[in-house]
Amino acid sequence: MASKETDGEACIPFDAADQIEICYAKGWTDGLPVVPASTRAMEAMLEAAGLAGDEIVAEMPSRNVRLPASIVAINAVMAGCLPEYMPVVVAAVKCLAHPEFGLHHVGAAHSGPTVGVIVNGPIGPELGINAGDNLLGPGFRANATIGRAVRLVMLNCLNYRPPIADRATIGTSGKFTCCFAENEEASPWQPLHVERGFPAEVSTVTLVAWSTAMQVSLHGSAEQLLTAIADALTFSGNLALVGQTPGMVIFAGEHIETLKADGWSKSQVKEFIVGNARRRVADLKRAGRIDGGIEAGDEESWRYAMERPEDLIVLAAGGASGAFSAVMPGFGSSKTAGRSRTIAIAPNGVKS
Repeated sequence: MASKETDGEACIPFDAADQIEICYAKGWTDGLPVVPASTRAMEAMLEAAGLAGDEIVAEMPSRNVRLPASIVAINAVMAGCLPEYMPVVVAAVKCLAHPEFGLHHVGAAHSGPTVGVIVNGPIGPELGINAGDNLLGPGFRANATIGRAVRLVMLNCLNYRPPIADRATIGTSGKFTCCFAENEEASPWQPLHVERGFPAEVSTVTLVAWSTAMQVSLHGSAEQLLTAIADALTFSGNLALVGQTPGMVIFAGEHIETLKADGWSKSQVKEFIVGNARRRVADLKRAGRIDGGIEAGDEESWRYAMERPEDLIVLAAGGASGAFSAVMPGFGSSKTAGRSRTIAIAPNGVKS
């Protein structure tokens, strides 16, 4: 993937367009053009992360792969990352390899979940990672390229590409890239990484998998909003409803102000949503989500989308205007797959 160099200058045998076409021919892209990686660009990535090229960043036993830092760096270059993004990419790849994340379930699932990179701590504003308007959309290099680097690692290093190991029936555009920061300044609550035991001044990455992202629009009270959120998490075709997989909610705009004004703590928000994210067993049987005929007690029995409030991630992010929030149900039926993982981002020269 890297071009040769002589005396510090890249020897480029073809023009950029030719090199991009070579990457296409080799199958190294996600369908969009990539940045051809030179040795110099790769080394700049490694220097920014304080890593030696042969240092193993992560091991993925399910794919029989050990990832050296040089390969992660090459994919970060190809994604369009700046060198200063490399520590975030490395942390995300480490999360990807953690057993709790359930890499193979996420990468190969028919539901084709998004792999989202959530950044907390001071590194978000430092790198310009968007936490505001158009949070999940285009327009911000850091967001677009960090998330894309993780996906390129999955494609190029782990072979999660269709129709080989990626068996998504439909997929989602979120599989191209998904990275954003929590809007800690606007949040009325502890940020995600502090909630998970990290000091506020430490920067972290959290990796989350979800089946889809649905917008919820509602002008009303806090309780009405949270009821609508719970309803969105439990539509009858929701994969997570039967398997009770973790979910996530991003509160934005006017909804943050509504919850703040009504004095809802994060724990109260989680408890209300998880306690109301449910469907009657009889309704799920009618919809074919649970086998068998309706029995005595099914009209009064409930199936919950999540077992505990701790299974729900609650974030404040997005633009300041508009009555919109986003709901991300879990992606599958395995309680051991898709568990989010948070780790600290190692600064230059410090190993995590």
